[in-house]
Amino acid sequence: MTRHTLSWMALLAALALPGVASADHEMVKNGMLVDHAGMTLYTFDKDAGGKSMCNGDCAKNWPPLTAKASEKAEGKWTQIKRDDGTMQWAYDGKPLYTFVKDKKAGDTTGDGMKDVWHVAKP
Repeated sequence: MTRHTLSWMALLAALALPGVASADHEMVKNGMLVDHAGMTLYTFDKDAGGKSMCNGDCAKNWPPLTAKASEKAEGKWTQIKRDDGTMQWAYDGKPLYTFVKDKKAGDTTGDGMKDVWHVAKP
């Protein structure tokens, strides 16, 4: 195999890990957790007991970081079942979300929203 082929294989292997995974299963940028596209992840103060309280219209504005059945939880990364039956990633017990008003990687327009939304940090 060529060096180029091995680089592509490594990239594909990394992409096959959980949506927020890297070599150590954490994707951190500027001290924040981000998704595979580099978009900021948030936590919601009203979530409790490993359950998301953001459903319906809330989830339209704060899309949950969904988990696929083939993705495996590891370390502080866990999966929770949402009210609609889909699976969502959580970090250290806190469900994770993106924010519709964040338009590019690194945006943090949702941080502090209504004093209940916060940038997720490792």
